[in-house]
Amino acid sequence: MKGFHIMKKLQTRDITRLAIVAALYVALTLAPGISAFSFGAIQFRISEILMLLAFYNPKYSWSLIIGCLISNIFSPALGAADLVFGTLATAVACLLIVLINNRNYLLWLVPVICAVVNGLIVGAELYFVSKIPYWATVGTVAIGEFVVVVIGAVIFYFLMKNKNFSRIIK
Repeated sequence: MKGFHIMKKLQTRDITRLAIVAALYVALTLAPGISAFSFGAIQFRISEILMLLAFYNPKYSWSLIIGCLISNIFSPALGAADLVFGTLATAVACLLIVLINNRNYLLWLVPVICAVVNGLIVGAELYFVSKIPYWATVGTVAIGEFVVVVIGAVIFYFLMKNKNFSRIIK
């Protein structure tokens, strides 16, 4: 699958862009005032807006996975479980997003994919680690994820109409 194989011929520009996106994911997750909503049973992780990048260019999946991994190091209550399962949720969502890669009529599936994957995996993580009721947690995580990524889809829908932005992303 394009984007998930070992990337060859990465130019310095590509590596720089991937690193910037990973750093942006971390910053949007851990920023003061925002980080309180980035973890737990009810979460609105603003950085998840960036999941749309994987839709437009599969290479950004690596940035999102690494950014999530680094962010989850700082998970206040879940620690190592969030490193594994939170990052797994992002990786699975990226894989599914890459499968529908850049078919504009499928853009609106991205929030659904992110909501379902994160709801199920993070919901299970919270259930087993924090003993929070599974289906309630699936629902709250999925709703938060869906809202954030829908906002991202709207933003990216308009941003991608800008030829310069579209050229940089693709």
